[in-house]
Amino acid sequence: MTDLRSAPAPGPREDDHVRGPADAPLVIAYADFSCPRCAVAWERLREGEIRLVFRHFALRTKHPRAVPLALAAEAAACQGRFWELHDRLYADQGRQDDPHLWAHVQDLGLDLDRFEADRRSDAVAARVRAHVTEALRAGVTATPTLVVDGTLHPGAPERAWLRTLRRPTDYT
Repeated sequence: MTDLRSAPAPGPREDDHVRGPADAPLVIAYADFSCPRCAVAWERLREGEIRLVFRHFALRTKHPRAVPLALAAEAAACQGRFWELHDRLYADQGRQDDPHLWAHVQDLGLDLDRFEADRRSDAVAARVRAHVTEALRAGVTATPTLVVDGTLHPGAPERAWLRTLRRPTDYT
């Protein structure tokens, strides 16, 4: 049997969803869009000056809309609008069913036909599955889980803790 906790969460990759200043403290967030604690974490993280990497930890068993919303975010990413949909999903957690999702897509100016095709594609599904597998191997068990300097921090971060983060000298 393989020990799923044997692999640390990797640092930022070229294909990651990343925002924030390059010299800011790096925070990797494993989260899902239907998780209320993740919405709290999102509010707190956007207040700080950090470099945020978002990775999916979408499990149907915890939240029925987690996987469909992860697929939707990746479909938006195919059109260069991941962060815009990310922010809308966390800001309006009470309206995450498909009609509201399509309204977000339309408001963002995305091609709905392409969005739907990408959302149902094998490539998008494989990306979400890869994030979840990676999270499990790193020992993630809850959403959100933040990774800072290779250490897992489950739960929404306290503002005071965010202020203690230091700028990195090297991400390699």
